Amino acid sequence: MPAGPSAPTGPATRLAQAEGAENFPVALRVLPAARRAELRAVYAVVRTVDDVGDEGDAAPADRLAALDALDADVRRVFAGEPAHHPVVAALAPHVARLPEAPFHDLVAANRQDQHVTAYATHDELLASCRLSAVPIGRLVLAVFAVPTTPSVLRASDAVCTALQLLEHLADVGEDRRRGRIYLPADAMTAAGVTPADLDAPVAADPLRRLVLARTAEAQELLTAGDPLVAHLHGPARLAVAGYAAGGHAAADALRRTGGDVLGRTARTRRRDVARHLLRLLVTRARATRPAQAEEPR
Repeated sequence: MPAGPSAPTGPATRLAQAEGAENFPVALRVLPAARRAELRAVYAVVRTVDDVGDEGDAAPADRLAALDALDADVRRVFAGEPAHHPVVAALAPHVARLPEAPFHDLVAANRQDQHVTAYATHDELLASCRLSAVPIGRLVLAVFAVPTTPSVLRASDAVCTALQLLEHLADVGEDRRRGRIYLPADAMTAAGVTPADLDAPVAADPLRRLVLARTAEAQELLTAGDPLVAHLHGPARLAVAGYAAGGHAAADALRRTGGDVLGRTARTRRRDVARHLLRLLVTRARATRPAQAEEPR
């Protein structure tokens, strides 16, 4: 496998650090052990693909070669053949329950990042989320064997897209230093924000207003996916509620910065995740008390 980006820590340490830094719980401890193991196996591949695409100082050509190798490994493991990379090899016990296509979409998203560094419109950004975020929801649904009706998929896609958009907002400064801008150009122009404004040590008022406005838009999308929690049962409901709660808590963190995502860090608080998790679960319980949950519209 071609050498990927350099990293300061070993793979296992890096994965543990990344999981701890996520806005949402990757695998809640109350979930069944088998499902937790499967979620962690999926997360390890997702995180590794993202790290190859983002971390370290490798040249784009080297990143693309490493992504191609990961993509080939995914094909191997789903064909029942040995994979070279250990995190892909660890998927072997789970491939019978998982779809293959989402993993390839995630690799494609990171390939795209090597040559697309900005987006002209919100629709273009959403199209990128269909490769980078939506596949993760499809994998989570597969882990819990959730029937993928159109309404379930729409709600899952909304939650995952919102999570991605909120992450982009929190990482405006970091992404800019990597040469990428995930604020759509048309929105920046309308708000009076230029790419050079993203290089400042603190965000000026126009950028702050833009970040807060787009935080509200992302949370509206997240809320549109909340009914998915009401539709699900058991461990699937807990897991998805945890992801959605992490998104709502990330929006809270962005608002606490006042939109200054250059001078301040939007740190998600565990108590906020817990608060939103309880709210989502209680709302679901109230919604289903009189009758069985309906499919989200």
